[in-house]
Amino acid sequence: MAADLDEKTDRYCRLLADALDAAEVAPPADTPMAAAAAEYREMAEAYLDDARYFREKGDCVNALAASSYGHGWLDAGARLGLFRIPEGHLFAV
Repeated sequence: MAADLDEKTDRYCRLLADALDAAEVAPPADTPMAAAAAEYREMAEAYLDDARYFREKGDCVNALAASSYGHGWLDAGARLGLFRIPEGHLFAV
């Protein structure tokens, strides 16, 4: 069971990192929506940092939760039109 949790945690952390790399801000710069996109990205990045911290400490449960929350911020931003995203498995949209 621990091996499954380790694998899932690593996979979700990679998925969030890949999604962050792939998401591009959609609204024009210097608009409120671009500022919102920056805030959503910052939250996702902070959760990825948290996930990596927890993973280093061997706390896979909190690492998995943090990576899931981070991905949720990106998915929500994509649904709101804050990010241009590629087709594929990185987003639920």
